[in-house]
Amino acid sequence: MAETSITAEPGKQDIVISREFDAPQDLVFKACTDPGLVSQWWGPKSVTTTVEKMDTRPGGTWRVVQRDAGGNEYAFHGVYHEVTPERIVDTIEYETMPGHVLLETETIEDLGGGRTKVTDHLVFQSVDDRDGMLQSGMEEEMTGPMERLAGLLQSLKQAAPAR
Repeated sequence: MAETSITAEPGKQDIVISREFDAPQDLVFKACTDPGLVSQWWGPKSVTTTVEKMDTRPGGTWRVVQRDAGGNEYAFHGVYHEVTPERIVDTIEYETMPGHVLLETETIEDLGGGRTKVTDHLVFQSVDDRDGMLQSGMEEEMTGPMERLAGLLQSLKQAAPAR
């Protein structure tokens, strides 16, 4: 079973999250850029995720709102800088903490044999911002979505016609 790896070196302002998936690159890319699919795996399991906007082209913007059982909303938005089947570069800003923008580079690497490795490199504006995100429980919030993405990819593979 694939494990999600999270690397956050002390004193650095980045986090690297990676995982291998038993799915072809084009399917992983689709799951990361199709609003209807993103809403099924992005964010903690305890919330409902709604993709309000997802214009996946350079200069395009995105916005996601998560709602918990108590009706609380948590919104995020950003701008896409690069979108290819191999790499997605965008910004992420948590609307409750405006001004704390991070740069995300998601590499979608075809490993052959229908396997794909996703490496998500998050660069924060400061070590304090990065450490604050880690202390907020972000580690658990990243492994859960990766598990749900793996499950979604398996469902999509089973539903897809044979290639």
